[in-house]
Amino acid sequence: MPAQCGSDASYASHTEYENQENDFECPGHMPTPGNGAQVPNSFDHLEMGPKMAGPLPPQQPGPPTRHMGLSYPSLPPGYQNTSALPTAATMQHPVQPSTQPYSHPQPYQQHSAGPAQLSPSLSCLSLQSQTPESLRVVNLLQERNLLPLGPVTPPTPCLPQDLQKINCHPEVFRSTLTSIPQTQSLLNKAKLPLGLLLHPFKDLSQLPVVTSSTIVRCRSCRTYINPFVTFLDQRRWKCNLCYRVNDVPEEFMYNPVSRSYGEPHKRPEVQNATLEFIAPSEYMLRPPQPAVYLIVLDVSHNAVETGYLDVVCQSLLENINALPGDSRTKIGFITFDSTIHFYNLQEGLSQPQMLIVSDIEDIFLPTPDSLLVNLNECKELVQDLLRSLPQMFGKTMETQCALGPALQAAFKLLSATGGRVSVFQTQLPSLGVGALKSREDPNQRASAKDIQHLSPATDFYKKLALDCSGQQVAVDLFLLSSQYCDLASLGCISRYSAGSVYYYPSYHQQHNPAGVECFQKDLKRYLTRKIGFEAVMRIRCSKGLSIHTFHGNFFVRSTDLLSLPNVNPDAGFAVQMSIEENLVDMQSVSFQAALLYTSSKGERRIRVHTMCLPVVNSLSDIFAGADVQAITCLLASMAVDRSVTASLSDARDAMTNASIDSLTSFRTSVLTIQQPGLLAPACLRLFPLYILALLKQKAFRTGTSTRLDDRVFAMCQLKYQPLAYVMLMIHPALYRVDDLTDEGALNVSERTIPQPRVQQLSVEKLSRDGAFLMDAGSVIYLWIGRNCNPNFLTQVLGLPNYAAVPLNMNMLPELDTAESQRTRAFVGWLREQRPFFPILHVIRDESPLKASFLQNMIEDRTESALSYYEFLLHIQQQVSK
Repeated sequence: MPAQCGSDASYASHTEYENQENDFECPGHMPTPGNGAQVPNSFDHLEMGPKMAGPLPPQQPGPPTRHMGLSYPSLPPGYQNTSALPTAATMQHPVQPSTQPYSHPQPYQQHSAGPAQLSPSLSCLSLQSQTPESLRVVNLLQERNLLPLGPVTPPTPCLPQDLQKINCHPEVFRSTLTSIPQTQSLLNKAKLPLGLLLHPFKDLSQLPVVTSSTIVRCRSCRTYINPFVTFLDQRRWKCNLCYRVNDVPEEFMYNPVSRSYGEPHKRPEVQNATLEFIAPSEYMLRPPQPAVYLIVLDVSHNAVETGYLDVVCQSLLENINALPGDSRTKIGFITFDSTIHFYNLQEGLSQPQMLIVSDIEDIFLPTPDSLLVNLNECKELVQDLLRSLPQMFGKTMETQCALGPALQAAFKLLSATGGRVSVFQTQLPSLGVGALKSREDPNQRASAKDIQHLSPATDFYKKLALDCSGQQVAVDLFLLSSQYCDLASLGCISRYSAGSVYYYPSYHQQHNPAGVECFQKDLKRYLTRKIGFEAVMRIRCSKGLSIHTFHGNFFVRSTDLLSLPNVNPDAGFAVQMSIEENLVDMQSVSFQAALLYTSSKGERRIRVHTMCLPVVNSLSDIFAGADVQAITCLLASMAVDRSVTASLSDARDAMTNASIDSLTSFRTSVLTIQQPGLLAPACLRLFPLYILALLKQKAFRTGTSTRLDDRVFAMCQLKYQPLAYVMLMIHPALYRVDDLTDEGALNVSERTIPQPRVQQLSVEKLSRDGAFLMDAGSVIYLWIGRNCNPNFLTQVLGLPNYAAVPLNMNMLPELDTAESQRTRAFVGWLREQRPFFPILHVIRDESPLKASFLQNMIEDRTESALSYYEFLLHIQQQVSK
């Protein structure tokens, strides 16, 4: 069924509240698991190429290949001067409303040439007499320096400039293909995946907020009015998703910003592709819930030994006034080992009262009304508890751990209100429901062709997550452990309740100070970042398109409604799409994501993102608009599903075939002149490199010793992190930093940030007389060459010589030198661009972490994996068949 773009009939099974993005009153709807579980064969349409063969074949020159044809349909006269696209400067801010949204009155006829009336090909290509840059033919076997000097920028959809200017920012909403094929058969021929990547609750520097008693929506498909609708006249607008003509309500005629009447097309709703509504009462089924936080702490001997309790309690004490909320905010605590401990924090008590439930087979709440208390009224008791908790269990010898019963207790405590459970766990659960046994064989880490135990050992955690989701409870899991914890099983509690997983392997207060700093920084961000409660999200798309698989942490409820008991600004989502009906009569299509949530202050809000893309009818136009990073991230999510439902080797083959098939399609169907080599359009020149990087990534690598929990966590991140963070985990950025200058530097809040060029990930790019910084997303390495410039050692590291570089160094000293300030400014700037804290490791040749650093050199050969050049030869052999 197309994703909710038909008539009211397609809503017949849902209530009117669901029409309004609300799904709270549907206990009868058993949510179906999200996370891509619905379509096991999600790679099938991409898997036409041959499987990756055994030994590497010798290089064979392929048959000559063809050059590009240049016959593109032209645009109508009205759009002849639309080739100017937004510059990099206009793409810097997350939300780009027009600079002067409400000046310059526009005649209605200009808006009536909206997306629904554009010409059959909107391709920018037709505006140029020669081949566009994105289709420039690149011989990958000859051109080595393919990386751009700075970040890879997403392609700009080929739309008329007035529409392009207000399109949704790609950091929030982007498509793998910025030109949508007219038919499914054309999409199949291109052999590229079609899907959307979404970062819906991202922290934004600009966000228009609209307070209105009337939220204008299409009467048929419930799309929110947006910049891509067409005004037929002052009183009627045509929906850009289902094309129904709707009346403009009287109150929409008045523009509160310009205080003018009779120009509905200038309202903020029609000027901004991203905006937020403060929802009126009909968008609430019950009064908005308060912010409710429940902290669940492992206090077994193993947990206390790591020293993590001190950090959690100290962080809560420091940030207790910064927890998002209002005068209704509630908080509670549960600790557990072989028994479950509750804390009575009722106002009037002189100190917190611990209540122990030792019957873990039948969990009950000892004093249901005083375990979850108003934070403002009981703050002193809460602070007393946080100061005393680390000492209370300091001498414990209790080694058992009843995580399952503790989670059942948390669910019982929060099910009346909903809220957030934060669980801190340090070992494999050993008692009660949900107890697990170790499934990892360390001897098989490197040798096994296929990795076992990527799926959960029990459905307990998934079922409990489903119950939590139904009661608006999300569970976030912090795993701090040096031993195997079976994250494949435990992670289900967060994945299906829309929570997050944090993982700190080898965490220890004394032995791993860098890990402690990382945990402290992450915890501060986690406790203080904004949060949305009792949320639902629906993604709508134009008639003819349909969504069939979702990726991320949530439940899918009723076909296309995602249930998100909590939503946080660091969560990403992806969806796969297909073309169910030919888009022959359409010149553009639109996609709209609507997120309905309760803010921590108790306001019901709706955040809406709308994106418009052109429809094209030629393969060359499809390739020209391919977004290589979005394609890579979507394939990574699909490959995680394939690893779990089929096997790791199957997923690896499918990714390799995706690059073979798309380049074969480009060679046979787009190029017109034969020539030898492995040829790719410029926009996909990095595709084989990114696929090889995925094959060498922790989630999918073989032949290298990889702990099972490390692998599963890498898979969680690929499914859950927004694109910008995922890409660094797939393909790290390498910079030379011993010669930083202010030339070309950025100026950010009166700081000068050097911008060194990105280097290829190959040892041949390292030089012994230099220092190189590698940003791998969750970790940053600073490699010091044996003959490194002594000036860098003294001025940046504060060390007399190379031999003085310690084996474990995680901080850059604050020195009063220009070199120190530049280097620290650059590292600080990199860290600021993500919501988690990457540890910095300063390494030299003798450092134990040198092997991890070299493992990220994706272009080099290892014992178990091909070099980039060998991989290209393999692809060329398959493409040339």
